[in-house]
Amino acid sequence: MASHRTTISLAGAATAATLLLSACGGVSTSTGGDDGGSYPSGTVEMYVGADPGGSSDLISRQVSTGLSDALDASFPVINASGANGALAAAEVASAEPDGSTIAVQNASLFAITPLAVSEDEVTSIEDFEVVGGVSRDDYVLVTNADSEYQTIEDLEGADSLKYGTTGVGTGSQVAQALLFGDLGVEATDVPFDGGAPALTAVLGGQVDAAALQIGEAVENIEAGKLTPLTVFGPERVESLPDVETATEQGLEVEVAQYRFLTVPAGTPQDVIDTLAGGLEETFATEEYQAFNEQNNLAPLEVSGDEIVTMLEEDGQRYADLLDEYGISLGSAS
Repeated sequence: MASHRTTISLAGAATAATLLLSACGGVSTSTGGDDGGSYPSGTVEMYVGADPGGSSDLISRQVSTGLSDALDASFPVINASGANGALAAAEVASAEPDGSTIAVQNASLFAITPLAVSEDEVTSIEDFEVVGGVSRDDYVLVTNADSEYQTIEDLEGADSLKYGTTGVGTGSQVAQALLFGDLGVEATDVPFDGGAPALTAVLGGQVDAAALQIGEAVENIEAGKLTPLTVFGPERVESLPDVETATEQGLEVEVAQYRFLTVPAGTPQDVIDTLAGGLEETFATEEYQAFNEQNNLAPLEVSGDEIVTMLEEDGQRYADLLDEYGISLGSAS
């Protein structure tokens, strides 16, 4: 079971405006406002903790389209970027638990960010019900094709280097911190606000390496502008079949970003079941499966309980490894 470092109640979150289902759209439960209607009968707002165009946004929009078709309702996406998804999470956590406010959220917010921030900044999975898993998006370590570092062995010989991350408390940061800790290489992290500026920095030579999500890096890898050194997921990725995983290269590093659909804690079970059914229908469509393939996403179509267990186990594993190497990700206390 994971340390409570990953499940501290959310504090200091901005209070969100309460969103109610319309009077004709009450859920068939004992919750207030029920008039015997069925869910969903009105607009369901889907928050995403990232700017438009990034992986989280694109995935949320694809899920929104699928749910709209499956459940015959409107699921508009609302971007509330910042703090690795914590701002969007706060909106959902404080919303009315009636299914009118939902979000596809990132694992790193619950399993990694708590290791990088103070306790009063931690977002807790206990503030949410997890409807089910969505997909996994692996990280790849890349260097500039003109860099002296073209293999993991080259990195081992470095006196010191700079590596770009997609932000403090992200999978990109922890993957590289653990990698260089395992290699015994002195390295300095340079945090950026997302994958796009980190990609620009490694292409421009401002940093020696960066861990990016596969979809963010693959085009430049295929164009010969970036060299992939390793992937951090549990197995090799289909689009980079010749790139070994970190564990295949003898490194105790396995980090992946995965996403899952959430609603506020206390949401009635029939609402959760309806959304889970909508997800299942979405996953079965050719359009959604093609989207996953085009964006190098691995399906993670598992139950909410399985996701919670994964978050607890990953949070504890990362905490133990960071302690082993004496690594601090940020201002955690």
